[in-house]
Amino acid sequence: METLVTYQTDEKVSIVTLNRPSKLNAISKELREQLVAALQKADEDPATCVVILRAEGRSFCVGYDITGGDPTKEAWKHDALRWHEHLRVGLAMEMMVWDMKKPVIASVQGHALGGGCELAMLCDITIASADATFGEPEVRFSDVGPAIVMPWLIGFKKARELLYMGDSINAEEALRLGMINRIVPTEELRAATLKFAKRMTLISPEALYFGKLSINRGADAAGFRNAINAGLDIVAPLYAAKTEFGMKFDEIKKKDGLGAALKWRAAQFKE
Repeated sequence: METLVTYQTDEKVSIVTLNRPSKLNAISKELREQLVAALQKADEDPATCVVILRAEGRSFCVGYDITGGDPTKEAWKHDALRWHEHLRVGLAMEMMVWDMKKPVIASVQGHALGGGCELAMLCDITIASADATFGEPEVRFSDVGPAIVMPWLIGFKKARELLYMGDSINAEEALRLGMINRIVPTEELRAATLKFAKRMTLISPEALYFGKLSINRGADAAGFRNAINAGLDIVAPLYAAKTEFGMKFDEIKKKDGLGAALKWRAAQFKE
């Protein structure tokens, strides 16, 4: 089996690395399963107290793989109940970094799009390289979600703009909006993230755990988890719907490939 996610430790830091650089770390079923296993291992490792989530290659993660890797999907692509189950599994994977006992630091270079952007936002801390870009472009081909976390981080007005239009923002804008914690030079990303993580390990692991838990409980009391689950329930039927733009996107993708479909849609949004 191809190793799509690796796990290693450096002193008290667990390092989980997405390892599908040729596909810009797009989340396939296999990558998702390996990521879940690696995150579980990191959270249960008694020798570490902080986790880094990073990626090989020029991009952190461009979201879920929509190249058609699942041959069974054609048979149920208009089944809302199947889509709900499919998206629920993806949401559970994304929420792992939120629910883990240990704080998780996302180390982001290049593209963090779609599910990759959501994953980075759900981490406790996000450190981005100067070349990083963030966005959720799924709406342009009639999909949304599955984790509607952006409004909780940057507020409703700006989140509506980004989620309605599918535009991407650079690292400077993401920092200004509070989506990320800091920006570092691209060539220093790994070293800077590890340095930050090791500084965090100077804090007692018990204090980190209960500090994270208290913040999460407060967010849940304010409705965070209910909002995330409600968002999934609402958007799942959209994936099954036959929309004008969604059907055209699929038509071009089948005929000329995913790249052509993406270029067709992106060209309509050029200023």
